[in-house]
Amino acid sequence: MVERRLRIALLVDRFGNRFGGAEAYGVELMRVLGERHDITVVARDYDSDLPFARRLLRFPGWLPSWMRVACFAWRAHRLTRGRFDIVHSHMNGWAGEIQVMHVTPVRYGRVIRAKPFKRLRAWVNPRLLTYLLLERARVRSGPGRRIVAVSGLIQDQLHRSYGPELPVDIIAPGVKLPPPVDPSRRREVRESLGWNDDTIGCLLVARNPLRKGLPALLDALAQLPDNYRLLVVGADGAARERVRAKGALAGRVSLVDPTPEVARYFGAADLYAHPTLNDSYGMAPLEAMSHGLPVVVSSPDYCGFAQYLSAGRDALILQDPRDGSQLAQALLRLGSEPELRAALAERGLAIARAQSWENVALRYEALYGAVLAERGA
Repeated sequence: MVERRLRIALLVDRFGNRFGGAEAYGVELMRVLGERHDITVVARDYDSDLPFARRLLRFPGWLPSWMRVACFAWRAHRLTRGRFDIVHSHMNGWAGEIQVMHVTPVRYGRVIRAKPFKRLRAWVNPRLLTYLLLERARVRSGPGRRIVAVSGLIQDQLHRSYGPELPVDIIAPGVKLPPPVDPSRRREVRESLGWNDDTIGCLLVARNPLRKGLPALLDALAQLPDNYRLLVVGADGAARERVRAKGALAGRVSLVDPTPEVARYFGAADLYAHPTLNDSYGMAPLEAMSHGLPVVVSSPDYCGFAQYLSAGRDALILQDPRDGSQLAQALLRLGSEPELRAALAERGLAIARAQSWENVALRYEALYGAVLAERGA
């Protein structure tokens, strides 16, 4: 842990919990670090109650997204160079001593795993070429630089993309432990959803529900008893259309728009299901554990968080998250075996306590100290 107060710049596309898991990572980490250091947020959008200094980089809406990313990288470099003790980046580009990788590397998805024709296309397409060059600059190693992956899955993909000698630290996301559930508040939320005492409420929190397993959940719900209900928080237009297409089954599904106030829904649910098709980590299952919910989650092939879980002890693990029958069997077990439900909930709480944001912040401070020592040397 560094002993002095640092000037830290966070580079992030959007700063605010409502934007999604990767964005929430930056918010909660800086919430803790801001108690000991001076934080400046460099972003395109800021929606948070944290009173940090901020520099908003705005670009014309008509610019293609890849041009906005390149412009952000250039302006962030010019803005932060030589002005901060640590530049902590969650953005593609070369600015920053600490580079945090949240998603599958572009080179892994577009070059390493691509067929020859698509691989060639990546090097002649201006958009993909820009992303590849920015990522190459981002992962360059050297004294005073650190690359951080949020899971072992991302670390493995980085090594496959840029060689096993690339030094990559793993610092998984943390979780903020909530206060105990207020029974009257829980009852109020459940009543607003049309749930009674016999209802087994299954929750999915996702910014993109279709990618996080909504189709499999709908298939599973059709195979479960009528007292099982599904709540989707973060429902978009595509999710609503998919539910409407299910006809009578839609009456057993509650849809809530994206909101930062998700704690009330965690407190109202009985089970959490995360049959994601692609999550570099998966913060929502960890948050569900912090609320005392037993969790069903995709295997490590689909969800980085599952690498840290023991099947049947910490959570129920789905080998194929697209299989609605397998998911239905897991949810039925949790609904009908109270001892299993209680055991998973207890283990989940222990995992959440060990992965607090304070512990995550201490690990980053250790990296900051190492970077500063190397720079001084």
